[in-house]
Order: sequence, then structure tokens, then C-alpha cells
Amino acid sequence: MPPHVNETEWRAGTRRGAEGFFHVAQRADGRWALLDPEGKPFFLRAVHGVRAPRAAADGDLPADPAARLRAWGFNAAGLGGDGAAGRDDGLPFLAVVDFLGAGPVLAGPGLRLPDVFAPEWAQGTQARAAEVCAPLARDRALIGWVGDAALEWAQPAPDGRPALLQQCLSLEPGFAAYHAAWEFTLALHGGRLDALARAWDTSLANKEVVRARTRAEQPIATRGYLRDDARWTREFARRYFSGASAAVRAADANHLFLGARSLGRAGPQVAAAAVFPTVDIALADWRELPARMANPAQPMVASEVGWAGAEFVRPLAGGRVGRLTALERMLRRARAGLARLERNPAVVGYAWARWEDEPGEQPPFAGGLVHANGAEAREHTELIAQFNARMAG
Repeated sequence: MPPHVNETEWRAGTRRGAEGFFHVAQRADGRWALLDPEGKPFFLRAVHGVRAPRAAADGDLPADPAARLRAWGFNAAGLGGDGAAGRDDGLPFLAVVDFLGAGPVLAGPGLRLPDVFAPEWAQGTQARAAEVCAPLARDRALIGWVGDAALEWAQPAPDGRPALLQQCLSLEPGFAAYHAAWEFTLALHGGRLDALARAWDTSLANKEVVRARTRAEQPIATRGYLRDDARWTREFARRYFSGASAAVRAADANHLFLGARSLGRAGPQVAAAAVFPTVDIALADWRELPARMANPAQPMVASEVGWAGAEFVRPLAGGRVGRLTALERMLRRARAGLARLERNPAVVGYAWARWEDEPGEQPPFAGGLVHANGAEAREHTELIAQFNARMAG
């Protein structure tokens, strides 16, 4: 745990959230802390997707998820799941508004976002928040709201997938984001398509060329394009977070707003838009967390924690270290990642990515804390229980 700091020594003007509910504040030494409704430090240790177990094949009673969570040192239920396996068992919880349902949705390879430029979305966010957030406005077990739980930002990637700007420029004209993307992009280049083509160092006889390349899964990846894509992504994210937070706060003035959960890395432009005063605490993919506090005014919850991916098991460079088994490499990198998380003064908690293995995953390189047969994933739980005990101490 971080060095002890007198709990009365908080920086003036840093508290976010209402008294008597979960809130966050910055200590005198610069570290951020999440506080429970009684004002006690609460390092969030949650799991996404907690579900009640399936009946055991041998007739034995299945293990209770809430009891398992507490035994492993978790203190909250994350997003998803079935509710009864966390929130209804007395654990504090995160809740999602689901603003994707408030208007048109943009969908494509690696893309799942609301059309934040559509009038229907701007109007629908208020109605959606009133429906979902207002009934829980007095619930002291609620930690805070997340706008959406499954956004995908179509970030530039080496797999040949068109990025966000290219996909928006290729939408059907019925989408407001199509017109907004072309207006935004052309405005950067004097309103002229030929100037845009030169800046992107690519042939653009007309707008349909971009759509044809996108349909053929041919990404534009020049330096000029990537610069404009970053600008567009930041503007898109700014509109999303400002609209979502305004709707949540109009319906519920007591609870924190934690931005949105992204499936896959959202990238630096999205992170740059998920900042106070729009976002109280940012959900951040733990693989993207900086080694040190990147923004002194922005506390974070490290989300998508887990170490079963290829990046955790790839061979290490040279020497004896290079002869470690895949499992040893995975756990070695996991310990290093947890140490970085613990040291970061902006981190006020974390959320494990998945309660249960996904279909087709093979232990010990599966991502759940629980295997498909209900067995405990000890390759994860033993290490994470040790970390949880340390952070609770």
C-alpha cells in the first residue's frame, strides 16, 4: 500500500461526488483515493460480468459468486453480469446507462459507437438517463455510472482495419456522423478535396474513393491521414463524454461518472477527452496506464485487468529468463503490471476483465477467474488474492 497519509489531509477543492455517497478526493501527497459513503478509503477491487453459477453436474450446490469474490479479496461488482451475483448480495457496484440505445449506432470492423452528432442521440441521452439513473440516485451502494459497457473506437491497428475517421467518411449519408466527418476533415484543408488528397498523400478523385477503400478493407494509413484521424477521434470522444455526463448529472447529482468501458484499447485521443470536469474518474485499460500520473487532475480505475493474452505469454529476450515456460512468463508479466498499477498515484481501484472463461479458451491461458466447469482459476486467483490483501491492508 502507499505510505500512510493522515486521512484529514486532503487537497482543497479536489472532492468529486456528493457527501454520503461514494466520492473521490486527492491526498496532500498527490495520490487520489476513492472514499466510501462514510468517508473511509475504498480501493476498488471489482470484477466485470459476475454471474450466478450453473447447476453442478453432480448435484452439489454450486459455489456462491459473492462468497468467492469476498474470499479472493474483491469488494465490488463491476459491469455486466446478472446483478443477483453481486449487487443483490450486498456488494457495492458499478452501473451502466447504455447510451448506445439512445440513438443511431455506428458499427463496423472494430467500431461500435453512438452517432453523437445525431439529434436523436442528443435528445435520447436525457430520456435514457432519467429512466436508468434517477431510480438509483439515492442508492449508497452504487459507486458510479458508466455511460456504455462495450464501446469500440476503431483505433489505427496493424491488422489492416480502417480507423475511425475513414469509417465515418464511408458511412451512408443518412448518418449525421458522415456529414460531420466530411465537414470536419475538409475544414482542416481549406474545404478542398484536392488539398485533402495532397495532405494524405493518396489519390482521392471523389468522396466515393474513401468508401470503396473502406469496403475493400484497405486502410488509409499515411502520416497526414493519421494526424486527422487523431483530431477526429478526440472530437468524437469529447462529444460523447460531454453529452453522456450532462445527461447523467441531470438525472443523478449524487454519484460519480466514470466515462465508458471500451472493448479493446481506446487510444490516447479518447483518454485525453475522458477528463474532469466531464469525467470524475476515468476507466482506463490497465495495459494503457502510464507508469506515472499522466494528469494530476484525473484519477483512474484500471479496467480490463487480466493476463491471459498473447502479449503476456510471448517469449522474453535472451538468457535464462528466455527459457521460462509460457505460464511463468505470464505470471512474471502479471506481477510487473500489478506493481505498476499499485505505484500509480492516479489509480483508485481496478476491475478484473471477466468472471468466467470465454468459449474456446484453454486454461491456464484463459481469462476468467472461474473456468467453464465452475472450477477456480488458481493461476489467476492466487496472485490476485495476494494483491487484493495488500491493497486492503
